[in-house]
Amino acid sequence: MFSFFKRDPIKKLNKQHAAKLEQAMHAQRNGDIKSYAMLTAEAEQIASEIKAIEQSQA
Repeated sequence: MFSFFKRDPIKKLNKQHAAKLEQAMHAQRNGDIKSYAMLTAEAEQIASEIKAIEQSQA
C-alpha cells in the first residue's frame, strides 16, 4: 500500500558504484595501482549486484 515510502536499492547501489569508480580514478591518478585495482574490483561487484536485482525485478 505504501510502496512509495520504500527506498530503491538500485539507486543506492548506483551511488555506491559511482563513488567507487571515482575513488579508483583518483587512486590511479596518484599512481596507486594496487588501490585502483581493489576499488575497481569492488565497483564491479556492486555492478553485478545491481544486475542481479534488476533481473529479479523483471
